[in-house]
Amino acid sequence: MEVSPADAGWTYSGLRVVSLAPGERQTLATGEEEMLVLPLSGGCVVECDGQVVELEGRATVFSRVSDFAYVPRDSEVTVSSDAGGRFALPSARCERRLLFRYATAEDVSVELRGAGSCSRQVNNVAAAHTFECDRLIVVEVLTPAGNWSSYPPHKHDEDRPGAESVLEEIYYFEVDDGPDGPGVGYQRVYGTDDRPADLLAEVRTGDVVTIPHGWHGPSMAAPGYDLYYLNVMAGPGAERAWLICDDPAHAWVRSTWDDAAVDPRLPLTTTDERSPR
Repeated sequence: MEVSPADAGWTYSGLRVVSLAPGERQTLATGEEEMLVLPLSGGCVVECDGQVVELEGRATVFSRVSDFAYVPRDSEVTVSSDAGGRFALPSARCERRLLFRYATAEDVSVELRGAGSCSRQVNNVAAAHTFECDRLIVVEVLTPAGNWSSYPPHKHDEDRPGAESVLEEIYYFEVDDGPDGPGVGYQRVYGTDDRPADLLAEVRTGDVVTIPHGWHGPSMAAPGYDLYYLNVMAGPGAERAWLICDDPAHAWVRSTWDDAAVDPRLPLTTTDERSPR
């Protein structure tokens, strides 16, 4: 699976998901893009700039927070896996060439947002405030079955210093299986009067939603099925920042969280591997 800036009709954000068979290796050139190597399932070895790092990875996105590698622009990178696996390569066109780096799972800050049925877990893999990139912003969100996340609906498509930043966004989804087969979730996107959009999509493991503009949310975890999504964002701003504006019609919902408890099922994952249910 690949979403390039050209595929999406924008300028910065991209994503590949690479599946490697046991013993397989893949080499690619980053060109004008910086990139992460983030295991979705399995572990791998990443070679770049004469350095080699081993990513422990995880069994699934629902079992553990993962370590990852940062790969700079103008590089050649090789990813190999003895046991095989699937690996996300979120990317962004950028100007600066930073250093190739490794981050442990313990380096990833885990944040619980919302409350009640709006509770979710955010793994700040390469958030603007947790890990240095030139333009790329990457977070993982895990939503317990039956909850809503990316809520209230919000947008980030206007340059309003201190209030809102312009960010192209990719949502990549995985849904936990149930006892009788694959799970399902839903994603809502809608536009403004000046820039209309209208999407309510059923999402399953491997599905992608691109958001060039407009309000997005909720991301809905159907009852019985935990929901994971990887957010990839980048934009033209001089400051690498995630600044959002809630839909004024629904912003009041945040105030209801003050007296509500966070869903006790959270966090769904930590740095300790857990067995699939």
